[in-house]
Amino acid sequence: MPAAALSVSSASPATAAPVTVAADALDGTCAALQVHDGSRALGYVVRSSGGYGFTSSAAAATPFRLEATQLSRYQLFDATGAPAYQSVAGFILAGDAYGERADYTVTVSGDRYRFTNTATGQIMGSFLWSLGAGGTSHTVALTTASGCYTPPDIDPGVAGTAGPGVDSSGKLVGTIDAHAHITAGAAFGGRLHCGEAWAPGGVRDALAGCSSHASLNVGALFEGIIGGTDPVNSAEDGWPTFGDWPQHNSLLHEQSYYRSIERSWRSGQRVLNALLVANRVICELFPYRDTSCDEMDQLRVQSAYLSSMQDYIDAQHGGKGKGWFRIATTPAQVRAIAAQGKLAVLVGVENSEVFGCREIKDVPQCTRADIDAGLDELQALGVSGLYPVHKFDNAFGGTRFDSGVTGAALNVANLLSTGHWWTATSCTGPSDNEQPLVSDDFAELLKLGPLGLPAGAILPVYPSGKICNTRGLTALGTYLIQRMISRGMIIHVDHMGVKTAQAVLDLADAARYPGVASVHTWSDPALVDRIIARGGFVASYAFAAHEPGNGEPGFLAEWRTHRALPHGGSITGYGFGSDVNGLAPQAPPRGSDPLAYPFTAPNGTTVSKQVYGTRTFDLNTDGVAQYGLYADWTTDLIGQAGSDGPLLRQQLMSGAEAYTRMWEQATAAG
Repeated sequence: MPAAALSVSSASPATAAPVTVAADALDGTCAALQVHDGSRALGYVVRSSGGYGFTSSAAAATPFRLEATQLSRYQLFDATGAPAYQSVAGFILAGDAYGERADYTVTVSGDRYRFTNTATGQIMGSFLWSLGAGGTSHTVALTTASGCYTPPDIDPGVAGTAGPGVDSSGKLVGTIDAHAHITAGAAFGGRLHCGEAWAPGGVRDALAGCSSHASLNVGALFEGIIGGTDPVNSAEDGWPTFGDWPQHNSLLHEQSYYRSIERSWRSGQRVLNALLVANRVICELFPYRDTSCDEMDQLRVQSAYLSSMQDYIDAQHGGKGKGWFRIATTPAQVRAIAAQGKLAVLVGVENSEVFGCREIKDVPQCTRADIDAGLDELQALGVSGLYPVHKFDNAFGGTRFDSGVTGAALNVANLLSTGHWWTATSCTGPSDNEQPLVSDDFAELLKLGPLGLPAGAILPVYPSGKICNTRGLTALGTYLIQRMISRGMIIHVDHMGVKTAQAVLDLADAARYPGVASVHTWSDPALVDRIIARGGFVASYAFAAHEPGNGEPGFLAEWRTHRALPHGGSITGYGFGSDVNGLAPQAPPRGSDPLAYPFTAPNGTTVSKQVYGTRTFDLNTDGVAQYGLYADWTTDLIGQAGSDGPLLRQQLMSGAEAYTRMWEQATAAG
């Protein structure tokens, strides 16, 4: 993007002051750069033609804005908005976009700084009498200036003083999103998902469109299949217009940019469960990728992504440890973070082949030793809980079926992963699917193209009515659950077939273990009641408040159903599971009786519409198109609850406390 031209108004020498803060605290600094060779001052940096020269006059110096790209790393924007970059010829020139050569690592050198190009290792100094690659004797003194360029950003749109994150008794006060995939930008090989939750180059890079997802390209076709978007008319115009995405059903585009998460936090959210997500089969189906499709490799990449996201937000807020986004690996850390008014980010795992534990034609592809080593590794990464079973049958147990064409596609993927189709039988009571899986679904799926089925594969036929997966908890699955209990890890039972989930809850009951959870509407009410009775935690998928007419339930109806269960009266705190970036749609546009802006959030802040570039988001017309709208959704949800509104507000604002207390009790029991 061409740099915007701005007027220059440098600080006069009389008002300039030296900048001497820590190297990780320079974000947003507007300064003149004076280059030194040892003790000798070479001059102030000034823009000259396509590059930069030196002047002896501080008043003539070009003001530079330091914009953090990571801890102690910066872009340097001159007054025209051009980022200074290290050219291959040795000169530092004026660029027009972020790139590796426009990134500088800064260290303190006495009362000056050393700027080292992060990509090349070259030190900023003098090169042929111009600014360029220097030597180890070169340093830079910074003095305050004015007239700097301000790069584009996104305002959370929240004002006012928030209520405290803990009450006088030390209980957390705030909501919890118990199921989110904010690291999806690094998942599935790194290219299936377009956009990032953060990027060193800022919002212009993080939320740029992707050619692979443009009209009729493979990304647009994939998104059309799973989200119902238009693959023929996919303009892919990200920043700054966003005419094409994000939408509530744009499932392969970033919906949780960190400024949007900040909006939800400033509006009362106190805990976010960030689930690292992986699926080898989906990764291998998409033709473009940057990383391995091995599911454990995908989890490792996302763990690093999440840590770097925390560091980046720190860099935007004054240095290491100073940001509002804090990864928590213990319940005590959650409480300490909330007491500071910040957002506690938990780490979980949701994938089908965790530790490589596939089964191929009923033969496990892992051992008990693999489970122990895998749990050791995940806990070292800060993981507090995981899904033993996800979308496919695996070495631990049977999956809970999806329905319709989605179910047919996953059944094909199950065949590719395990060598067999789902096996089902008719059942009464809790079931894995209320809809029959019939051959017509596969016929519909075949319209999308060849499925790559193994030679000789015969399409399965299932009973009509309620059906259940015939596969239950395996011996290896029992071992995994027992080891998770001994370690105080949260067992997520969603996605387990009924037979598997019942066996897991039997083990939890026998051990008097409370660390079980269902957090995004993938468990039967009878199982949910057992979880509540055991002292576990329950949340609902973040549906629209009422049934929107697209086959999905309403959040309020499900919450009321759970409250009416035999043990529902013991619910003290309730959560929502956004499943954001998880190949699942968010709540659709609000419709009638619209939410009025600005509104007062449950924590007392005043919230206006959020703006991305030139696009303004409105829950009434956009639904939850991006994560910042969960501030709007939560407030609107409470308003739509009618006479139940005060109780719903109390339970949602006690959600973070209920989850943390459950985790504390699980840790003590383990």
